[in-house]
Amino acid sequence: MTETPALPVPDALSYDRVTLRHDGAISDAVGPVSFAVERGERVLLLGASGAGKSTLLHAATGLFPRAIPGTRTGELLLDGCPVDSRAPADWADTCGHLFQDAALTLAGFTVRDEIAFAPENQAVGSDRIPGIVADSMIRAGIPQIWANRRITTLSGGERQMVALAALLAQGAPVTLADEPAASIAPMVARRMADLLLAPGSTTIVVEHKPGPILDRIDRCVALGQGGRVIAEGAPRDMLRNHGVALAQAGIALPLATRLYLAAPDLIDPHMTLQDALARFPSAQARRLRDAVLPTPILTGEILATLEGADCAPPFGPVVLRDVSLSLRAGEVLAILGPNGAGKSTLAACLSGLIPPRAGRRTGVPGAVAFQNPEAHFNQGSVRAEIEGLGHASERVAQILDLWGLEQVAEQHPFTLSQGQKRRLSLALLAETDRWPVLILDEPTAGLDGAAEAALGQRIRALAHEGHGIAVITHDMDFAVSVADRALLLNRGAVQFDGACPELMRDTALLAGAGLLPPESALILNWLETAC
Repeated sequence: MTETPALPVPDALSYDRVTLRHDGAISDAVGPVSFAVERGERVLLLGASGAGKSTLLHAATGLFPRAIPGTRTGELLLDGCPVDSRAPADWADTCGHLFQDAALTLAGFTVRDEIAFAPENQAVGSDRIPGIVADSMIRAGIPQIWANRRITTLSGGERQMVALAALLAQGAPVTLADEPAASIAPMVARRMADLLLAPGSTTIVVEHKPGPILDRIDRCVALGQGGRVIAEGAPRDMLRNHGVALAQAGIALPLATRLYLAAPDLIDPHMTLQDALARFPSAQARRLRDAVLPTPILTGEILATLEGADCAPPFGPVVLRDVSLSLRAGEVLAILGPNGAGKSTLAACLSGLIPPRAGRRTGVPGAVAFQNPEAHFNQGSVRAEIEGLGHASERVAQILDLWGLEQVAEQHPFTLSQGQKRRLSLALLAETDRWPVLILDEPTAGLDGAAEAALGQRIRALAHEGHGIAVITHDMDFAVSVADRALLLNRGAVQFDGACPELMRDTALLAGAGLLPPESALILNWLETAC
């Protein structure tokens, strides 16, 4: 008897000469793009802000152009079938989507109800759902005592953890993850990577800071401006052969690669960072210091002070007690801590947006750049938003150029990529003299490598001009690169207040707060002994 040959297994996801254009746009956001994701393959999608990464993911289940207005050409197959053969919601049994903004996934229920939503809609037996919810919470690192909490009471990072648990409960074999670690603490991000990028997983992940996950990636696909593939291959080959092109495209590179590009006469591209430091001449220590630490700024008068402050969100319980701190002109303060530690609440108190429940706040007025950049927008175009600051037309043009927004100046702010929205919201606060105190809440979320570097330079320039700046972040390397001083919040109190490099070398203290040392920790330790 002749055996029937096995049918070929279709790719999990396939883009064939796909172009995507948003309604009202004068050019394509993506394409033409052709690449496929095999079953069991973990693909990292790289690209600058606005290169079309999120749009590519939205198209994978037909959200673009069915729910997000636009046009698509080319063939897009999911599980071997045309994506248009089903409505976007009907692909939930095949493909799960972890959005860049958890608000796009969560409906405002309790934590338990959010996680149960997908299996309930899949008609899973009611007797099985409590076990699925409990298991998903455990895997995502969510305490069971959160089960009855309303989503509205959670921090941005905590909501992202619930969105992850809901994705796990959905149980789809293909996962799309759009900057899943942008708003979460490093140890939580590591747990997320373990779940989303386990061997054998079929995952496309977008990540602007890929260093921590590169060892879990099978293949990288890099998009340039215009949404076309500029490089593709295994991570190590991509960095070795295309590092310069990736950097020029605004893509963030791991620290070891950046150091090689900055000092090719001293560092071999095949070396690990540890080996490179072992051979690095101590006489060249200044080059390494300048690569990872900011140039010191002479600080001035105290701008804002909290004295014995108990901090609480509006209508919520006290989350921080007896906080005393001052922020000076010319100072950049990094506010660090695990998700839910009270960082955003402290920012609101320090800026004067909300009064402390006990103690007092004194000083000049401050402004907060919120985690959700859309909260800052009220005009019909990017240009109109900047014009609302009251500057002359020449200065408006300069600001648009400074923040990389000139190409989208006539677009509505809500149509921008997440990184572009972030840059606009920061510009609206930074490019005015109204606020001597600026507090930036997760400012690097959604920013590409070039935009993050430009933001760091702008933060230091504003400090040099006499602003006092606090930066809330989970990006430890960014904190090291911009902040003179660091504040560590954990368990309702301030556990550290001192020089930022000193905290970054204290691995035990960081671990106790669920944080990990920055990539640059090896260099900080080397500088401590070499200088």
